Amino acid sequence: MVRIAVSLIALLSLATPAAAQPPPATTAPPGQTAAPAKPAAKKAAPKAKPVAKQPVAVESGPCRLGVISVIGDRYSVQKFGLTIFENEASEVPVDWGLDDLVFARVRAATSNDPAVRRIAYPKGVFEPFYNPKTILIRDPGERLPVIVRSFTANANCERYLVATTFKAELPNTHMTLNGIGTYNQGLGGLLRHSHLFANVAITLIDGQSYEEIKRPFVNFGANFAASMRLTEDPLTKLDNSLFPDPPAAASANAALRERTRALVADRLDRGLPGYLKED
Repeated sequence: MVRIAVSLIALLSLATPAAAQPPPATTAPPGQTAAPAKPAAKKAAPKAKPVAKQPVAVESGPCRLGVISVIGDRYSVQKFGLTIFENEASEVPVDWGLDDLVFARVRAATSNDPAVRRIAYPKGVFEPFYNPKTILIRDPGERLPVIVRSFTANANCERYLVATTFKAELPNTHMTLNGIGTYNQGLGGLLRHSHLFANVAITLIDGQSYEEIKRPFVNFGANFAASMRLTEDPLTKLDNSLFPDPPAAASANAALRERTRALVADRLDRGLPGYLKED
């Protein structure tokens, strides 16, 4: 009897934990699949509002002066030796904003007059002017007034100011400096010296007749004073280390660019007042 009682107690003690366990999860009836839990709905990101396009500024009103600059895409790099056979000359394409500089200096000289406009022109239209068929007698179509007239029919400006470059002879030599650039002259490394030059011409053209408006003694006093200067112009003197060698290195030479822009600005500021004054 004692053994039977002990066995009965043991069976009851084993059954107690099983009864305390939580009931198993309910399953769907046969033939049915439990619906998967729905993910939390994501809020749609708000659409960015389209940026309103700014209206393009349209120039209106009268045009007192149309500015046309054709000086800024070629840079001369020249080297002179003792004989003509040692001379070298190259033209390097640059993008230094020299034509932008011309317009900026004209606007500054006219106190930002809104009637002063920059006039765009077709690519290559000034090629006959810079490269005429003959040197002695120009074809009429190669003259500046004719070229300007060909693309300004709708501009209706009272006058046009045209900035171009030209070739000039270096004083006391037979060496020709072409347009805007730099030259190196001398013999050997220690005796050579470098300079900048900016041969910029300004031409004023009547907007109705397209005749050139002459200014024979424009800025005579300022130019004469500059020619009588006893010391060398600090704007033109260039350290030999800045002279581009090879010439193609000129376009990436930041110091050369800034020095050249300063020289061009000086030449413009010296010459513009005589062309901008009223008759």
